[in-house]
Amino acid sequence: MTYDVERVRSHFPALGHGIAHFDGPGGSQTPDVVGAAVAGVMTSGVSNRGRVTAAERRADDTVTAARLAIGDLLAAPPDGVVFGRSMTQLTYAFSQMLAATWEPGDEVVVTRLDHDANIRPWVQSAERVGATVRWAELDPATGELAADAVAAVMSSRTRLVAVTAASNLIGTRPDVAAIGRLAHNAGAVLYVDGVHYAAHASADVGAIGADLFACSPYKFLGPHCGVVAGRPELLASLRPDKLLPATDEVPERFELGTLPYELLAGTTAAVDFLAAIGPGGGETRRGDLVAAFAAIEEHEDALRLRLEAGLHDLGATLYSRAAQRTPTLLFTFDGRDSTELYRFLAARGVDAPAGSFYAIEASRALGLGDDGAVRVGLAPYTNDDDVDRLLDGLRAFVA
Repeated sequence: MTYDVERVRSHFPALGHGIAHFDGPGGSQTPDVVGAAVAGVMTSGVSNRGRVTAAERRADDTVTAARLAIGDLLAAPPDGVVFGRSMTQLTYAFSQMLAATWEPGDEVVVTRLDHDANIRPWVQSAERVGATVRWAELDPATGELAADAVAAVMSSRTRLVAVTAASNLIGTRPDVAAIGRLAHNAGAVLYVDGVHYAAHASADVGAIGADLFACSPYKFLGPHCGVVAGRPELLASLRPDKLLPATDEVPERFELGTLPYELLAGTTAAVDFLAAIGPGGGETRRGDLVAAFAAIEEHEDALRLRLEAGLHDLGATLYSRAAQRTPTLLFTFDGRDSTELYRFLAARGVDAPAGSFYAIEASRALGLGDDGAVRVGLAPYTNDDDVDRLLDGLRAFVA
């Protein structure tokens, strides 16, 4: 099947504004069906969840559908899908719950590759209980985070390993499955930041050994909320603070207050939209999603290769160098200010922001300090014309 990017683009009203969007790693554009799903819930009769009134059933069915959709997206058990305000909020919550099981002298492993949302919550929780933080180092020359770098800082006292499945800054996709085996051999929990990964590749939380896998629907065409997919047996062992009348059932015990039903409806619509991008014809939505992401990866990689060639021709310094990575490029031009380039491109209708994008440790490890560089992220709706406009803008800037 030929990837029909124009068919995909036809569902994105925002693209009609004439902007070439390369800012997907910070949040993708949204298809019409997602907006319609959100509006549909907000303008229909809903109430607190239950099975008596039609409004109760509509709310309950919306939550159930969203858990099933995320379960299919991540190959995860739906009864382990937890929704929250954001990945950051959920990670803080889980770091505090897990830290309650740690003792002074226990160890937590974080990496220099990660977004700060998968670093600082663990560092701060470890400090509160007297646990030791160990840092797995990023290789700045290659952009790789090797499993050996994680193994080098693990011991029999390791209680948790936090690692990204894909860097939001430079796209590096470490061998999380190998890291997961290391963590489990040490008796540690593996917490995976899948926010950037889930937007570009088919995720299988069981295959990579994730005990807890976090992602954000607004990075894969959905609305702003957060998700953690966890092993139900692990979730059953964790005790969050909660209101007295609130249920103790998993996963609801972690979802404080009333869920945003409209955002969950939008999440389901986003998953369904992604499933329909591929050739389809599978026996399950999960099968359609796997095929769809294979098509998306092929499309995005072809555009990435074009863009990389153009950047090399223009003399850019690229920091996205890992063998396995998402279509996300971080680059600078010698002697030119990245923020100036960001503003120059924006004036030409090309959104390619500059910064460290909360991956502050990675930016520092790469020698870019806190300021970072220009980041370009491709998405399922990116086309050749977008890439041409970006390259034309870069040529004009360096001329």
